[in-house]
Amino acid sequence: MSEELKGQPETAGDRVPAYSWYALSVLVLVYVLNFIDRQILSILANDIKADLGVDDAYLGFLYGTAFAIFYALFGIPLGRLADSWKRVRLMTLGLTLWSAMTALSGFARDASTLSVARIGVGVGEATASPSAYSLISDWFPARLRATALAIYSSGLYIGGGVSLAIGGFIVDGWNEAFPSGDPLLGLAGWQAAFVAVGLPGLLLALWVATLKEPIRGAIDGLTTPEDPHPFRGFVRELYTIIPGFTFFGAAERGARSLFVNILVFAGAIAAARLLTVALGSGPGTIVALLSSLLGIALPEVTDQWLLLAIGYYAVFCWASALRVRDYPTFALTWGSPAFLCTILGYGTVAFMAYSASYWGAPYAERTFVDVSKSELGFLLGGGGALGGFLGVILGGRMADALLERTATGRVWVIIFGLLSPIPFAVIQYTTGNWTIFVLLNIVVGALAASALGAAAATSQSLVLPRMRGTATATFFLATTLVGLALGPYLAGYVSARNEGDLSVGVLSTLWITPIGLILLTGAVRLVPGAAATIADRAKAAGEP
Repeated sequence: MSEELKGQPETAGDRVPAYSWYALSVLVLVYVLNFIDRQILSILANDIKADLGVDDAYLGFLYGTAFAIFYALFGIPLGRLADSWKRVRLMTLGLTLWSAMTALSGFARDASTLSVARIGVGVGEATASPSAYSLISDWFPARLRATALAIYSSGLYIGGGVSLAIGGFIVDGWNEAFPSGDPLLGLAGWQAAFVAVGLPGLLLALWVATLKEPIRGAIDGLTTPEDPHPFRGFVRELYTIIPGFTFFGAAERGARSLFVNILVFAGAIAAARLLTVALGSGPGTIVALLSSLLGIALPEVTDQWLLLAIGYYAVFCWASALRVRDYPTFALTWGSPAFLCTILGYGTVAFMAYSASYWGAPYAERTFVDVSKSELGFLLGGGGALGGFLGVILGGRMADALLERTATGRVWVIIFGLLSPIPFAVIQYTTGNWTIFVLLNIVVGALAASALGAAAATSQSLVLPRMRGTATATFFLATTLVGLALGPYLAGYVSARNEGDLSVGVLSTLWITPIGLILLTGAVRLVPGAAATIADRAKAAGEP
């Protein structure tokens, strides 16, 4: 390696500068706010439904698909930008965007405006973790990096937990302060809550902007010079995954690739149309807007199925581009049945977990009418945070312990996370006892969360070290596009078709259990062999 790329690597005796811990504390605040803005929708769902006249299917779409598709797709090019541009600037801009969009949600007077704002939150939040992970890796040495990343990740549980408490407190307080029906600025309680959690993010963005950008790679002795053209890689990634740009990316790979790309796009839209005809549900504002702009009548397609079709088409485009530019990585991820069974199997866990997590507060509010929104938010939010934290930690330890006994140990933990919450969830969503519901909220959250570490570690163990970033992106695409984009929506859809019965809606998501079990049974059979032949399979695919 040339001398100019070498830095002074950190040694075991070196102390981590106090500034690194200070910067980490700021990033934790960012991640806390990230999940407050993301999860507060749960405690506000019933108020939004009453004010805007929407149904549970739309509320599931708003929380899941509208956020998930844009969060997942923009996460890939923005992750590439975090590798080449100023990470502090990127995080500052992303925090500003998602905070502004959260505040804008508070001024929404119709479902379309609220959907657009939610999409903006998804795009903005996609900047957070890629920037934070990279910054932390340059602020902390390898010996403390896992600790630092764990501290950062704690923001997920803190933010997700306090979001329900904050939302409930603000709505109750606002309604008590303005009982006459003439509130300040004409805002309802749920709108005031969005504004109240959005505006602090704009102030926090100013604080984040003051952080010092560390020298990339210097702490490991591998100082990386600044990319003179940081946005080139970002644009290239746009061509691989963002619809519209993807046609140009396919054209660069040849006429045949372009033809297949257009064919898949047309098939995805046709599938969305068929699902609209078969299931309906929800507004078709995107197609209506296109019809207005183009001056022609387009077939009706609801936003849910259109965005989902676009999301799956985009994933196809990204995988196709990866196959051409890095076939060994493609072979060990998209071309590996063991890898696909693992990530899709965990996607079914997320399918049910996201549904139960999001719909817990609206269900409780409708069922336990004597419980105030503040109390409900505090107990469910705090319990959910506790359960999730314990589940992830204990599940990870259980996965590592079982791996020492059998090569399939981690996969069995994923199966445990799939099956073990079911009896408790059935009791939780059929009980009329508030105390039992709160306690089972902790249990179900902990059991479902136990699968996360095992699934992530298994996916990482099936690829070469240089492929881990792509494997992580693929893992989260499955989690987001199978779990978040489908689970909450379908639970809401079933509820809407059953007169708002969320018990039926949430429990209906259990239909995916057999599919998950089949996939994970396949993983049990395939993972040991795949893990033992990584180098050989990579070499056969062309790896040097």
